Amino acid sequence: MKLFSNTFQTLEQGLDYSALKQKTISQNIANVDTPNYKAKDVSFKNAFQQAVQSSMRANRTDPRHYEFTSSSSSNSVIIRKNNSYQHNGNGVDIDHEMSELAENQIYYQALADRLNGKFNSLKTVIGGGR
Repeated sequence: MKLFSNTFQTLEQGLDYSALKQKTISQNIANVDTPNYKAKDVSFKNAFQQAVQSSMRANRTDPRHYEFTSSSSSNSVIIRKNNSYQHNGNGVDIDHEMSELAENQIYYQALADRLNGKFNSLKTVIGGGR
């Protein structure tokens, strides 16, 4: 018997994605003046495929049906190669990174608030509705 729904696992995976994105944005901002540094980004598509593969299973009712597998790589961090914003070959646009940072912080906070709400609901149920 499964005690909890997949909501906790999905929220956890969302928080993991957001933490990885925060780390890459922080690295980009820290290297804004580093010559020939190329900005990095986190691919949501790869992170989403990993989350789907780990939490969703397809039930094949016939051996002729296709398997639901994908060959996505485990590394979700990609390098943006074609951008050069400074004369020293640096590929970090500080305005873009700051807006990505603000967006990611809002996303992380929304996930954390939702997870907190789920735990409060469990606490209410355990306490008998009080």
